[in-house]
Amino acid sequence: METVTEMVTKTKKKTPPRKAAVGAALNKDHKEKKVEFNGLGLKPKNGQANGGLRPSPSTNTLNRLAREKIVLWRQPFTTVYYAFMEGLNLCLEFLTGMLNHKALLFSLSVMSSLFYYAYITPGQHQQYIAVIEKKILWWGWWVFLGVLSSIGLGSGLHTFLIYLGPHIAAVTLAAYECNSLNFPEPPYPDSIVCPSGKASATTSIAISLWQIVAKVRVESLLWGAGTALGELPPYFMARAARLSGEEPDDEEYKEFIQLMNANKKGADELSWTDRAKAWMERFISRVGFPGILLFASIPNPLFDLAGITCGHFLVPFWSFFGATLIGKAIVKMHVQMLFVIIAFSEHHVENLIHQIGKIPHVGDMIRQPIREMLQKQKIALHRAPGTHVEQSTSTLQAILGGVVTLMIFGFLLSLINSLAQRYHKRLCDKRKVA
Repeated sequence: METVTEMVTKTKKKTPPRKAAVGAALNKDHKEKKVEFNGLGLKPKNGQANGGLRPSPSTNTLNRLAREKIVLWRQPFTTVYYAFMEGLNLCLEFLTGMLNHKALLFSLSVMSSLFYYAYITPGQHQQYIAVIEKKILWWGWWVFLGVLSSIGLGSGLHTFLIYLGPHIAAVTLAAYECNSLNFPEPPYPDSIVCPSGKASATTSIAISLWQIVAKVRVESLLWGAGTALGELPPYFMARAARLSGEEPDDEEYKEFIQLMNANKKGADELSWTDRAKAWMERFISRVGFPGILLFASIPNPLFDLAGITCGHFLVPFWSFFGATLIGKAIVKMHVQMLFVIIAFSEHHVENLIHQIGKIPHVGDMIRQPIREMLQKQKIALHRAPGTHVEQSTSTLQAILGGVVTLMIFGFLLSLINSLAQRYHKRLCDKRKVA
């Protein structure tokens, strides 16, 4: 017979089947509810990272999104105020930078004082000063337009189409109409008037293509030099970013970095323009001066990132600027000059007007305003210097004037928005330092 103690021990060792099953089920549920981590987020579930939760954006991303909203049509008062403050800061930075070069500042001050004294002092030298002043202002105007056409600031102002191209076309039309290039000064270059009968009689030889090129060469070369100067800011920005290791908040630089990374990975989703840009960047970085000269010499939109490319790959300054200057100011400008002069030669213009008249339904409607505008311009060329000719604005002139006004207005809007966004970035950088 078993003792009482042995019976109790056997009873404890036996586990009821129902209780064992319930315990196993509870342990299984407990194991399934276990949370696993994958890096900083939760383990993916149902194809969603972080268990369906989205990562919070960084401070830089939030600042960038807020900066993109600082535009005139969303926050007009804030945008204007920020643009004004950024302009003041840029002026202060320029003055501070000049104070760091005291010798240069002193030399410029002395030279400016001497020139100003000679400018205001009456004497026989005033006639030469007037000529020099007119030339400097005229030449500086074309350099300024070239810089505007190149720097962009969010939206490039196509000053060749607005100013230089029409100037070359006007000189070409006047040369064939007057059979001379000896336009009286003044009013040239502000306005063009045919020379008097005696003056034109001495130059009765037919005007050649190269004579017209020589007449507009200085303005064209200066405009091309301005476009080369406009490529320097992105070059210096990318060079400083590469040397410092910091990525600037610049859309074109970010586009360049993304394009370079995608090209390294061999992304197939790149468009043909992005592939062409990537190929051009590789070509320039490997070839150097000849490659920069080649792409600067032909009109193409792929040269937009050339300054950033050369700065990022630490291409020497004179290799970049020298090739860009030769390509843009000499080679490319002569190509554009020849194109405009040939297109606006007298027989080509007449042929173009004749072909426009063949357009069904609207040909005559378009041809008539063009003929009227050219006829009025020819009449104005034969006026006496100093006289004013009343000219009624045609429909075509009004349309062209409206297009030019819209382009300039859009550029000014882009400039204000860009300055305001730069000031917002300046404020964000100050908060980071604080």
